Formats: sequence, C-alpha cells, structure tokens
Amino acid sequence: MKRRWLKFGLAGAAALLIAGYLALAIYVASIDMRAPPPPGATAPLESVAIFGASGTAGDGILKAALGNPSIGTIHVVTRRATPRIEAGVRAGKVVMTKHMDYLDYTDVRARIADVDAVYWAIGLSSLGIDEDTYRRIHVDFPVRFVEEWLGVTTREAPSFHYISSSDISEESSAMWARVKVEAEHALFDLAADSPVRVIAYRPDYIGPTDEEAHLGQRLLYGFFAPLGVAVKAEQIGQAMMEVSLRGDQFGNGDKLGTFGIRRYAGAFESR
Repeated sequence: MKRRWLKFGLAGAAALLIAGYLALAIYVASIDMRAPPPPGATAPLESVAIFGASGTAGDGILKAALGNPSIGTIHVVTRRATPRIEAGVRAGKVVMTKHMDYLDYTDVRARIADVDAVYWAIGLSSLGIDEDTYRRIHVDFPVRFVEEWLGVTTREAPSFHYISSSDISEESSAMWARVKVEAEHALFDLAADSPVRVIAYRPDYIGPTDEEAHLGQRLLYGFFAPLGVAVKAEQIGQAMMEVSLRGDQFGNGDKLGTFGIRRYAGAFESR
C-alpha cells in the first residue's frame, strides 16, 4: 500500500513539474521578441577583433562575424587555433595573432588600433579556480586591454562588448558572481568620458554552435531554450554586431540579458 501511494505521489509531482514547464514555455513564447527599430544611419562595422574565439561563446561570435559580409577583417587574438579560425584565415577574412600574455598588448597594438568593435569572450568556469586567478582572467585581462585600446584607437566611436553572466550581484555568496560585477563596474568606469562604449552581455546558459555541440549540450539547450534561459553562442555574436551597428543607441554601461540578446540577434538576422 505504501509503495502504491509513493508511486501516486511521484506521478503527481512529475505531472506538476511538466505542467509548470509547459506553462512557462507558453508564457515565454508569447513574449514580444521584436527589438526597437534601428536608427536611420548605421555605425561603421568594417573591422572587428575577437578575443577568446577558441572557446564556446567566442566560436559562436566568430561564426556570426564570418557570416557578415560587411565585415572585411576579423582580428582574432588567441592562444590556439581552431578549425573555424583556420578556415577564416584561409578565406582571407581572419587575421590570427597568437598571444599568450593578456596583461601585455604591445604585440597587438597595431592590430587593434583601427577596429570598430572588440568582442571579448575570454573566460573560464570558476570550478576549482581560486579567486585571485578568476579575478585576473575576468577583470584584469579585459581592463588592461581597454586601457591599451584607449591609447591607440583611431575610431571615433569604438565599442567593447563584454560577456558577463546572469544572476550576478555584489552581495552574492558566489565568488564568480561578485567578480563579474566587479569586472563590469571596472570596465564601465574606465570607459566613462572616453570614446569607447562598453556593453555587457548577461546570458544564462550558452549553447555551443551546431558544429561544436555534443549530445549533452544539445539536450541542455533544448530543455532551457523554451524557458527563455538559454541562447546559442552564435546569437550572442549576432546581438553584438547589431548593437555595434546601432551606434549611440546603446551607451556605455548598457546591459543585455538573455531576452535582450535574443531580441537583437533576431533584429540582425532580419537585416
């Protein structure tokens, strides 16, 4: 008898979970995902730089940039090559620079001077990483780059696009969440009263590109996407390019969450 009631209880709980999932998915599907109309004129986007193109998000950004015919040159600064980077080099669209010290940009100074936008996707999981190392990678690396870029950029309105994370707070008990907020504040403050605009992207789960995703990642994305808490890595790249093209419609310190990323990725695809 006890086993019978246990089975009924488990079946009831499962039914409630499924109903809740479906209700939330239906609600998310009903949300208007159209972005506001773009301004009359678009900002220049002829040359971009991607840092972290060998990672999950960076690979998606590179894929999106390679598919944009208006971009003539993509500067990829990376520690290692990937099949997509190498294919871009062979196509004549990617200029790859192998770089190891992300606190010293002397060797790439000439390459970054004339780019219209920088897409920053360098990062790693906090699992097994001490706070000092995590802060150096997520705060010191991009801050040092922007300091260097401010001194050499020739563009009138360059933009820096930083992948942060959702659910971050200065009061969070999670080290990574506090560090990501610290990174955003440091970058926004550094760019204040300068020609550079820093825009932060706060995605939830990032699904790899179709070429890179394994079965488990495909299943995770398929589960989370209907709930509005997942984006494809390529969508982040599309949103970054759309924001870049919209110029001063986005100002220093603006942030886009998962829904914002999906909206502006859709706007880019509609161009």
